[in-house]
Amino acid sequence: MHSHSLSFLLSFPSKTLSNKQTNKTNNTKQNYLTTQHNIMRALAYFGKNDIKFTNDLPEPTISAPDEMIIDVSWCGICGTDLHEFQDGPIFFPHDGCCHEISGEGLPQAMGHEIAGTIIECGPGVTKFKVGDRVVVEPTGTCKDRYRWPNSPNVDKEPCAACKKGLYNICSNLGLVGAGVQSGGFAERLVMNERQCYKVPDHMSMDVAALIQPIAVSWHAVRVSKFKKGASVLIVGAGPIGLGTILALNGHGVSEVVVSEPAKIRRDFAEKMGAIVYDPSAKDHDESIKYLRSIAPGGDGFDYAFDCSGNPATLKAAIECLTFRGTAVNVAIWGNKPVNFLPMDLTYQEKSYTGSMCYTFHDFEAVINAFEKKLIDVEKARHMITGKVPIENGVKDAILRLITHKEQTIKIILTPNNHGELGEEPEQKKKRSFKGKTLK
Repeated sequence: MHSHSLSFLLSFPSKTLSNKQTNKTNNTKQNYLTTQHNIMRALAYFGKNDIKFTNDLPEPTISAPDEMIIDVSWCGICGTDLHEFQDGPIFFPHDGCCHEISGEGLPQAMGHEIAGTIIECGPGVTKFKVGDRVVVEPTGTCKDRYRWPNSPNVDKEPCAACKKGLYNICSNLGLVGAGVQSGGFAERLVMNERQCYKVPDHMSMDVAALIQPIAVSWHAVRVSKFKKGASVLIVGAGPIGLGTILALNGHGVSEVVVSEPAKIRRDFAEKMGAIVYDPSAKDHDESIKYLRSIAPGGDGFDYAFDCSGNPATLKAAIECLTFRGTAVNVAIWGNKPVNFLPMDLTYQEKSYTGSMCYTFHDFEAVINAFEKKLIDVEKARHMITGKVPIENGVKDAILRLITHKEQTIKIILTPNNHGELGEEPEQKKKRSFKGKTLK
């Protein structure tokens, strides 16, 4: 791959949509569908074991009146992206196949922890305008089929979960940037307004890209039915583990214990106010005994959040609970079975549950917690340990996160559309969007 480290300046259109434009009917869909694609830069999933940078991914276009084109500032790398790289496809369609919701095939730009700026609005957009800074809720569910009118499943009946409003556990769940459509490891993406949220004025766009992973953690706390004053253990201090510290802060929790073998991650958890423990210092049974002893009452924790997702952390999360405690799996696992003893739950009436993605409640709550300073922006910024252009996303980001876990936590990527990396390009190059030259 070649690193271009490009820096572009984009002039936003100054005029807003007229009443005539905003009153157009859905019949304009057909006009959108015939829009010719330009091409853009992206880090894309081309197929199993084939993830690479390209200069030639088709530009996104609007195909439903409530969609918007978003110019990407930053997009974080998630553990899901690493699983797709190592064990995929998980959310992506298999080679030669299309996604059930959208009918979209490969290649697709990866990335779903997205912050960017709106550069075009469809005529049905009412909540946003060109120039607004937004983050994206990147799920693709039965509720979103209308966005792909040419998909063979556009009129398919919603699944049972979506009928009940539980769209985050849709039977056909997919992610923007992981199967449903191209995501944020690209210059631009298209998204419907229902799944976008304004970035608080005081927040920089790099921190805004953390709202999505923190929403994952916020949802996990909500799913756990967390009770104020309860004791908490977090197993694993990667991005989701650190995000769970912040989510718990947003719920009024200040004392959290974190178990994490990697020193850099323990150090960051400690900077964020957690009590930390290195489970590699002792054998498994001794570590469990110690962790249980430091919980209030000395007999285990009321809640444990497994943010790592391996057999050892699953076992630890359950064994570190007190009676009638609740363990929550927040991690995405590969499709591999594990040994599990049901009586580890039954003897003390413990509970084990999973948490999947997020809903609009979680995005709104996280943004509200930032605005009310229940979550500290500078604490959140600690999570970011690297910033890389999409051109170098595999070598300097994905592989680094896989092979140097002890040295890094969260790497965010950028197309560097507006000099986000603070670098002037070696040679300014023109680019275009929908036939217009962008400087």
